[in-house]
Amino acid sequence: MNDTVNRDEIREEFWESIADSPFVMIALDSGREHSIPMRAQLDKDANSAIWFYTSRDNRLAKGGPAMMQFVSKGHDLFACVSGNLTEETNDAIIDKHWSKPVEAWYEQGRQDPSLLMLRLDLGDAEIWEADPGVVGMFKMMTGMTMNGDEMGDHAKVPL
Repeated sequence: MNDTVNRDEIREEFWESIADSPFVMIALDSGREHSIPMRAQLDKDANSAIWFYTSRDNRLAKGGPAMMQFVSKGHDLFACVSGNLTEETNDAIIDKHWSKPVEAWYEQGRQDPSLLMLRLDLGDAEIWEADPGVVGMFKMMTGMTMNGDEMGDHAKVPL
């Protein structure tokens, strides 16, 4: 890991990338079940949590420690985020993120008894930016040995 990485910049890149493409993979830590795709509901004023609409029979519904993986649209940013999933019970937050695309998943709309919103309270993240730069690109194209820090930045950051 490069000690000269600006953690604030890499954290900001993460938030910009996930806002551009809010699709993630997430799994609970309490088992060996595979991660499942989810669409993150982001709130620019709450940068320590991400929300997900799901159903009460989803395997994430029980909540607990979880791990979320994210890859940006351009495959130039990768993140693995730890956190804790809990049921969101605040109607104002559930309503704030409600939309027609979300409603399409619930037969009875906002009043559907299977509706569940989960909040991922974010812990920390390991984030990689894939930007090899001129030297790294030259080495890759000529088959020269790459050093890890020539591929881009990597940082462990609190979220």
